[in-house]
Amino acid sequence: MAQEDISFTDFIASSIHDMKNSLNMQISSLEKIAVKSQEQGDTPTFEQLGVMIYEANRMNANLIQLLTIYKFGKTIYPMDVAEQSVCELIEEAILQDKSIMDFKGISVSIECEEDCYWYFDRDLVTGILINALNNAYKYTSNKIRVAAKIDGRFLEIRIEDNGQGYPAGMLQNDSVSKNKGINFSSGSTGLGFYFSSRVAAMHKNGTDQGSLIIENGGLYGGGCFVVRLP
Repeated sequence: MAQEDISFTDFIASSIHDMKNSLNMQISSLEKIAVKSQEQGDTPTFEQLGVMIYEANRMNANLIQLLTIYKFGKTIYPMDVAEQSVCELIEEAILQDKSIMDFKGISVSIECEEDCYWYFDRDLVTGILINALNNAYKYTSNKIRVAAKIDGRFLEIRIEDNGQGYPAGMLQNDSVSKNKGINFSSGSTGLGFYFSSRVAAMHKNGTDQGSLIIENGGLYGGGCFVVRLP
């Protein structure tokens, strides 16, 4: 039975990988159609495609997160902690989401010192940022701010928006990682928060451990997605 369970999870992981590749092709096609619609002045079609591209990108990020969590469970993820440029990391993450931000007319600002360097797994932390940007895209009015700074023994990265903020029920949890229930009214599974919280916690330095915090306020008074890495 144990062998059958392992084979089944491997099959699911392989299927997710195939779906991710197919979805990437669809996203590329949708973006080309959207650009053409914009050039032709077809605003309604352009805006509808923008929504579709956002949802496709969000689904693609979810599939990548599922594959990564699968590798965590199989202890086959090659954790690679090395010194990285925080500014370059943020710029690259924003560039991946630039097309969907442009579709909605969202401005994204970066506040980070050029000489800000830290030790972390680049791919995993990029995943956290993309998840946070996708979430901010959904709830912001038109502004997103990504700010990074070294705070004592931790690197703190904040993704803030000017939306209405997180609902009170989410902020009452002691830890974001506990918020893994499924909300049938919103369709939320809590996967993004779980993934980000787990990745943050995998970063350790002595007795210090990474964490994920959600709160309201910040510079814009909306939702704040905060990751702290030791």
